[in-house]
Amino acid sequence: MAESGEAAVEALGAFALKYVRAGQVLGLGTGRAATAFIRALGASGMKVRGVPTSNVSEALARELGIEIAGLGDVKRIDITFDGADEVDPRLNLIKGYGGALIREKVVACASRRQVILVGAEKLVRRLGARGRVPVEVVPFAAPFCARQMRSLGLKPAIRTSADGSEFRSDNGNLIIDCVVRPGFGPARMDRALLAIPGVVGTGIFAGIADTVVVVEPDGRMRVLRRRRR
Repeated sequence: MAESGEAAVEALGAFALKYVRAGQVLGLGTGRAATAFIRALGASGMKVRGVPTSNVSEALARELGIEIAGLGDVKRIDITFDGADEVDPRLNLIKGYGGALIREKVVACASRRQVILVGAEKLVRRLGARGRVPVEVVPFAAPFCARQMRSLGLKPAIRTSADGSEFRSDNGNLIIDCVVRPGFGPARMDRALLAIPGVVGTGIFAGIADTVVVVEPDGRMRVLRRRRR
């Protein structure tokens, strides 16, 4: 969300507080927008419990005095607040550029509602506009998974950290970034990837988001809602 500026990101996090009520259980996402929300939530002083999607988000929430809960501690999550790397007109998402895709998807699917916070530059006409879909895989299976991904017409590359080492998720797994063409069928691609033994999950979030809050370059907030069939 670099194009939106730091002030816009902070405003986005603060705006999202309108959806929060004291006593709720909240999913706490990962990334710049989610971090801004967690900071705004901590500053608000509202008493809630948070289920974090990454070690980084958990550490920040604890630092700010937000009570932390695990999935075994709560019967439900009321709302999850998170960011996204791409959002299409149907509010399908690509997530996982930050590497927290599996925990983000688990928490999202355990939630009654998901609110996505993004800058306007994350809106795309078709998923795949930024060229890649992250897929988390078991390290042992990575070579096999990559071959199977190539058979699907994808171009897989194991993600590396700044020092050149293989990037590891909080779950200890590898991330394979798959080069895709815009316009792929998200639900179909998700199913095809999940059918590969060794794939833990994908960054394709099809039909999961309920609400997307978009901060425009001029600072205005726009709320998009998914149409229910």
